Amino acid sequence: MNWGQQRIDRRTVLRGAGVAMGLPWFESLSSWASDNPAAARSEQLPKRFAALFMGNGINSKHWWATGTGVDMELSQSLQPLEPLKGKLNVIHGLFNKQATGVGIHPGQTGNILSGAALQKGSVLKGGISLDQVLANHWAEQSPQASLVLGCEQPITGYHETNFSMAYSSHISWQDANSPVPMEVYPSLAFDSLFDNHGSRRTQSILDRVQEHARQIKRQVSHRDQTKLDEYLTSVREVEKQIERTRKTKDDADERARNRGRLAALMKRPDNGLPEDIRDHMRLMCDIVALAFQTDKTRVASVLLCRDLSGLFYPFLDVRAAHHPASHDDLSDAYERVSRYYVSQMAYLASRLDAMPEGNGTVLDNTCLMFISNMWSGSQHDSTKVPLLLAGGLGGTLKTGRVLDYAASGDDNRKLCSLYLALMNRMGVNQTEFGDADRQLEHL
Repeated sequence: MNWGQQRIDRRTVLRGAGVAMGLPWFESLSSWASDNPAAARSEQLPKRFAALFMGNGINSKHWWATGTGVDMELSQSLQPLEPLKGKLNVIHGLFNKQATGVGIHPGQTGNILSGAALQKGSVLKGGISLDQVLANHWAEQSPQASLVLGCEQPITGYHETNFSMAYSSHISWQDANSPVPMEVYPSLAFDSLFDNHGSRRTQSILDRVQEHARQIKRQVSHRDQTKLDEYLTSVREVEKQIERTRKTKDDADERARNRGRLAALMKRPDNGLPEDIRDHMRLMCDIVALAFQTDKTRVASVLLCRDLSGLFYPFLDVRAAHHPASHDDLSDAYERVSRYYVSQMAYLASRLDAMPEGNGTVLDNTCLMFISNMWSGSQHDSTKVPLLLAGGLGGTLKTGRVLDYAASGDDNRKLCSLYLALMNRMGVNQTEFGDADRQLEHL
């Protein structure tokens, strides 16, 4: 078969019993290919955005960068991003005005992606978050509007500042009053990625789509046949890990039923979440990578750890839990924590950068944003936030730079001005968002 004459469509998916698997970018796909597959135009390719959040700040002594491009020098905490320097922007000095002067923790977190003023008391009120503005815009272009993932269960109740703990537990908000439900179980996030439901969901996805994959393989170019094999192999590697977490969750659900409780209300590992957070975070990054590669969604957020986090890091030789460790934020121990979280961004960025798409990679058509709600955990200082961007958004975002807005004046260093600029680069043309009415200069 001449693939150049009988191309399959971009929306073709591999189907099997109770499962649907999207395809990555192929030169053979009609709506993403030109007559010359090697000259696929970048504007035909989707742009994506993902936010990765770490609560309670970083070690500021080891958070800096100088220089440009491949000659950029990165601090100790940013070292995991060394191979990606040319596709990185280190941004210093931006702040979220509505998160200052309101007290510590929840009021510094619940509006990190919205810039909205938060209401105290029993009624939640803030604003729609950046990711959900993008999700609403792209809802008709991809099967799933957004992925909202987390590696810690939300907490309930109220902080001493009279802000709801919901603000500490969620960064993605569908409107002023409602956070987007966050999926914390990797197996359920994986199932949603492949529409894997019903009695056969514990069976291998690849086994069920095998016959359709053979048919597709006969319709694509030799180069795409290789890409298809690589893609199926990567899915299988993730699926093997998911199988273990699925059993852990099923066992937790059974224990919860026997105790007359909800698994979600129990502590890790009794709640069925992966006991080793390294496995948990990596799986969530894998799921985002597959979702972006297959255009399942173009928008994602991952709450790696919430504000007031209780995660532990024995593999980093850190004795305290995340929140109390952040109160000694200039220590070597907390520097290791900071660097570990940066490594999660580096892992996801590297995965996307290894996925060919058009004349570049999926990362080249993506903006990954790493952010925390404060600069210093010991001071609860939110007068500026640590922020990293990776990826070029289809050539609309220059990379390989260090941008410092600390001395630019408050009107010129608004976090929401950055969000406006990113939205406009993704085709969401808004004149204001949060507390900003103009885009961030020099971006």
